[in-house]
Amino acid sequence: MYSIKRLSAVLMLFSVVACNNANNQQSAIKDTTNSNTLISKTAYQQEVQGKKVDLYLLSNKHNMSVYITNYGGRIVSVNVPNKSGTTTDVVLGYDSLNHYFTRKENFFGALIGRYGNRIAKGKFQLDGKTYQLAINNAPNALHGGPKGFHDQVWDAKLLDEQTLELSYLSKDGEEGYPGNLTVKVVYHLTEENSIEISYNATTDKKTVLNLTNHSYFNLSGAGSGTINDHLLTINADKFTPVDSTLIPTGVLADVAGTAFDFRKPRAIGDSVNSLSEQIKNGKGYDHNFVLNRKSSNDLELAATVYSATTGIKLEVLTQEPGIQFYGGNFLESNLLGKKDLHYSFRTAFCLETQHFPDAPNKAKFASTELAPGKTYTTKTVYKFSVQ
Repeated sequence: MYSIKRLSAVLMLFSVVACNNANNQQSAIKDTTNSNTLISKTAYQQEVQGKKVDLYLLSNKHNMSVYITNYGGRIVSVNVPNKSGTTTDVVLGYDSLNHYFTRKENFFGALIGRYGNRIAKGKFQLDGKTYQLAINNAPNALHGGPKGFHDQVWDAKLLDEQTLELSYLSKDGEEGYPGNLTVKVVYHLTEENSIEISYNATTDKKTVLNLTNHSYFNLSGAGSGTINDHLLTINADKFTPVDSTLIPTGVLADVAGTAFDFRKPRAIGDSVNSLSEQIKNGKGYDHNFVLNRKSSNDLELAATVYSATTGIKLEVLTQEPGIQFYGGNFLESNLLGKKDLHYSFRTAFCLETQHFPDAPNKAKFASTELAPGKTYTTKTVYKFSVQ
């Protein structure tokens, strides 16, 4: 017969073992998709900037899974059902956290802020005061600067198997932007194979804000080759032409009769090598499209992309007035991604929902100002299906 003292010790030992088992189960990633591109959670577990970085898995009952790290709020992998019944990883990324530290300039999968896209010469004015931002895309500021949101460790909270909440406090003066900005972004994977991204922010001082996500997609599979054979549709009658530094001229130009007319499905590569000045300026496509919107607040279809190779279709819905279509023109030929696959020139595209580039310096563009007492909210959906 056990003594009371020995029984207490046994119960305490059992409690410790049970607790450790529960923690191990909670920290384990169990991807139920049949993708070959599974990522080690431990390759993302380290301390950065005094905060813990980890890898989080969202999965649904329809064979889709999404990997996200709280370093930069980056989407690392998206495994989507294809026409053969298996899954295809359709976004570019890396197998370990360390690779992101040396390739920050590509912004793979990252949350972008404070200001998505470019601000001319890194300057803007608010209430008569000039603010100078960090220049990281000479002569302009790009995607919030070299230490923008893509290079920060976000506080993460896994709300359930399909929802991850990320939050970050961007302090007054960070990268030159005014105001203490409190940001929350929620990633939610639906049972309809959609990734919903909801953005929310408040400030204690007037500032400018333009949040987006910078995932690179290849619907034939990340690292599988060109995206020029993908069929693209963009719901836009106009786009914003740019100068040689990719800053909008301020004009809203018609897409009709140009290389930028994607109002009907067309292969991305059809006109990507045309001799037009705009294609030369962007070294291909790197332009903002003015979306045809019926309302200012509703989620509306912005773009559709389709790969005949996998049968995967991507629909982008947003509340934003614009979308940046980038065709991977600056990807390097020697860039190695997940599973040592090559991410080379024009092997991925981005569809970044947004307000217009350089809007703080363009009075005719919709305002990107956020004042104290106001709340910034916007939502974008990336919906996948098989056609």
